[in-house]
Amino acid sequence: MKEDFNSLQRSLAAHYDPQEAQSMIKHLAMHYLNISAIRWFTKDFENVEQADFHKLSEAVGRLLQDEPLQYILGEADFYGLTFHVSPAVLIPRPETEELVEWILATLVDGKEILDIGTGSGCIPISLKANLPKSHLSAIDYSSAALSIARHNADTLGQKVEFIEDNALDFSAEMKQREWDVIVSNPPYIRTLEKVEMRENVLSHEPDMALFVSNNDPLIFYREIGRYGITNLKENGVLFFEINQYLGEETVSLLNEIGYKEVVLRKDLSGNDRMIRAVK
Repeated sequence: MKEDFNSLQRSLAAHYDPQEAQSMIKHLAMHYLNISAIRWFTKDFENVEQADFHKLSEAVGRLLQDEPLQYILGEADFYGLTFHVSPAVLIPRPETEELVEWILATLVDGKEILDIGTGSGCIPISLKANLPKSHLSAIDYSSAALSIARHNADTLGQKVEFIEDNALDFSAEMKQREWDVIVSNPPYIRTLEKVEMRENVLSHEPDMALFVSNNDPLIFYREIGRYGITNLKENGVLFFEINQYLGEETVSLLNEIGYKEVVLRKDLSGNDRMIRAVK
């Protein structure tokens, strides 16, 4: 069994960065073989059921086809919580955790908060877990994504209002509502940037949550920004995750729309990644 396990690890190391491959096989082993971290480090694979090892081997095969680890496991960690994920939603990213951290550092509890393009629900659920007196609402165009978001809110015991709506054509009901805070991590990757992306993202994560036209890459920021100017309360705040290559352009757009105190912030990798703007 140990030699079989080592063979799986070598196959992953030939396809991925060796350190990444080691992390992947560790997660898979703990998940499918039901072994503790101590058993993993001591390589104690005695008493492993053959059926469980077969599941592990199948999962490694899926990794070798560039399927993301999180989709294989059906879960992803985000801001101290574990979210169910599937190919219907983006896998939550560390950069988005930084956005949540920034929001929490600047808000007091008891606000009306809207998340636009919620996907797995990771942003509003994480905010609700840390702002229990606030009312969290979230919209998405995808009914499949909303189903996953609702499941995550129920599983994690967080009350969030989920609404099917279109950020490029808000419903009459949404146009009547007011918010203290609007946050969004909308599609922002230009199709020309696909050459920079890994195959596991291109082949498995939902295109409509990732990509925008090269000709109008700020379309979501413009429409959400306009919505916020109308529907944010006075001195309400807009938070965005943004394309690292379009930071200054996004700042200029929000200034033109009429926001004040537009702040561009870098992520931990030193890339322009977040914006905060005040109505």
